[in-house]
Amino acid sequence: MSDLKFSIKGTSETATKFVAEARQFKIIIDEPSTLGGNDEGANPVEYLLASYAGCLNVMGHLVANELGFKLDKLEIEINGSLNPDRLFGKSFSERAGYKKINVTIKPFADVSSELLKKWIDAVEDRCPINDNLQNITSIDIKVLSN
Repeated sequence: MSDLKFSIKGTSETATKFVAEARQFKIIIDEPSTLGGNDEGANPVEYLLASYAGCLNVMGHLVANELGFKLDKLEIEINGSLNPDRLFGKSFSERAGYKKINVTIKPFADVSSELLKKWIDAVEDRCPINDNLQNITSIDIKVLSN
């Protein structure tokens, strides 16, 4: 199969609010008031966690189907912490992103622990967002003049 391409495009509405379009969907990204925003949407690092959870959900159901069991539902909780000092230019001693991301997955399925282990190993191995978070991905940033 050839590569699939995905893209978003958007515009800033304020210093903290960005409205992106992905296909026919609008994604509103904003900061909470405690970080100078108007709290009109999740912030970028929350969307990263939500994106990860969404990908784990898709992969969890796909792999369960391939392994021949019914996954009734998944509960996924993801959290991480980051030091905002680099973001705000106060200190450059720590990285800007998450130091660690913790994932808790609760599958609702009647399966053995052995099959569950095989399932989660495949989900983790095949989830594109998991891959992007665990491996370096080349990024090319271009700045265009107006």
